[in-house]
Amino acid sequence: MLRDHGSPKKYYHDVVGFNYRMSEFQAAVLNVKMKYIEEWTDMRRENARKYEERLKDIEGVIVPSELDGVKHVYHLYVIRAKNRDALQEYLRENDVASGLHYPFPLHLTQAYAGLGYKRGDFPVAEKLAQEILSIPMFAELSKKQIEYVCEKIKEYYEC
Repeated sequence: MLRDHGSPKKYYHDVVGFNYRMSEFQAAVLNVKMKYIEEWTDMRRENARKYEERLKDIEGVIVPSELDGVKHVYHLYVIRAKNRDALQEYLRENDVASGLHYPFPLHLTQAYAGLGYKRGDFPVAEKLAQEILSIPMFAELSKKQIEYVCEKIKEYYEC
């Protein structure tokens, strides 16, 4: 558990841990892949721009934004979505993968229970944990795939 953020099961953190999950083989592979990192980052950033362009005007969806002078790498593309769970189910039914990365605010995990925080102490974090949804994001994502994902999100909110 200590090597995986204190988590016996994904997103359930019983103790404060670390991120020591990488094997020597994974490190060797990543070392080779590093020469592509800038190119892949630029491709993800372009995909993020395509998502933003297609999703920004859909009522019920809030897209991520960048601050001036800040360059996001878009490891994940996380939207805020009204009726998130129903949208995720609709996407699943239409063969669109999505994820609930960080579905619990840290102050409500067992790892931080000793700090004495309770539900309601961090209302923004709690609200966002109920809204965030990661939609497909990777460097090689095609324009056609992005359009399909956006079309399904738009369909959901127009129903």
